[in-house]
Amino acid sequence: MEAFVGTGVALITPFKEDLSIDINALSNLVKNQVENGIEYLVVLGTTAESATLTRDEKELIKKTVKEANAGKLPLVLGVGGNNTAGVVEELETNDLDGFDAILSVSPYYNKPTQEGIYRHFEAISRASPLPIILYNVPGRTSSNVLPETINRIARNLENVIGVKEAAGDIVQAMKLISLVPEDFKVISGDDMITLPMTLAGGKGVISVIAQGFPKEFSNMVRAGLEGKVSEAYKIHYKIAPSIDLIFAEGNPAGIKALLAKKGMITNSLRLPLVEASENLQSRINSFVDNF
Repeated sequence: MEAFVGTGVALITPFKEDLSIDINALSNLVKNQVENGIEYLVVLGTTAESATLTRDEKELIKKTVKEANAGKLPLVLGVGGNNTAGVVEELETNDLDGFDAILSVSPYYNKPTQEGIYRHFEAISRASPLPIILYNVPGRTSSNVLPETINRIARNLENVIGVKEAAGDIVQAMKLISLVPEDFKVISGDDMITLPMTLAGGKGVISVIAQGFPKEFSNMVRAGLEGKVSEAYKIHYKIAPSIDLIFAEGNPAGIKALLAKKGMITNSLRLPLVEASENLQSRINSFVDNF
C-alpha cells in the first residue's frame, strides 16, 4: 500500500508509576501495532503527552520506537508549535534519521489568520528535509485551517503531502477532499468519522482507538478503501462505543485506561492530565471484556 494510506497510530507514551518512561511497554506496544495490521506510526504527537516531555526523553522515545519498529513501518514524527521560528529551528537541528515524514500542527493559542497559517507552513516547508503532513485540530488550536487554505498549501508547497483533518466536521472534510489535488492525502484525525471520510475519498486515519484494537480498526479502514461498505460499517459499529468512551474525559486518559485494562501499560499520566475516573474505567473495562 502507498505510504500514509490506511491506518496510522498516534502512539502514547507509557509511564511507570514513578512517571519515568516505560521503555519496555513502549517497545511492546510498537511491536503489537506492527504485528496487527497498522500501516504507519506517529511518534511524539499530542497523544504522546509531548508537552510534558523533556528533550532527552523525546530522544529516548524516538530511539526506542525506531529499534522496536526495526524498519518495518513508516514513521512520522510530530514537530510543531506556535512559534514558527522555533519549529524551523527544531527541523534544522533535530535528528530526523529513520523518520519518513513529519506531522506539524497548525499554530495554537496565537489564533493566526488564514494568511498567517499559510505563511507558517510556507516557512516550515522551506526548512523541512522530510515530507510534511499538516495537522488541523481546531478543538485544540482554537483556529480552523479552512479547506481553501489547505488547498492553497497543497498546490503551492510541494513537500506538504497531506493533512490530518480533525475538525470533526464531515461536511468540511468532504469540501476539502473535493478541492485538493488527487495525490494530496486527506487523512482523518477523528476516529468516529474515519469510515465516512474514507468512503468520501479520504486516505485513512491517524487514530487513537486503533492502538487498542489495531487489527479490527485497520481491517475496517482497508475495507473502506476497497469500497466494501457493509463489511466496513459492521466493524465500525462494533468499535464505535469504545471511541466515545476513550474520549469522554480527554485524550490520552481514555486510551491509557483501555491499554491498562489489556495489561499493556501502567495507567499513569503526567499532570496536568490525570487518569480516567473510576466510573469511566469501569465502563471501558466492561467494553473490553465484552468485545
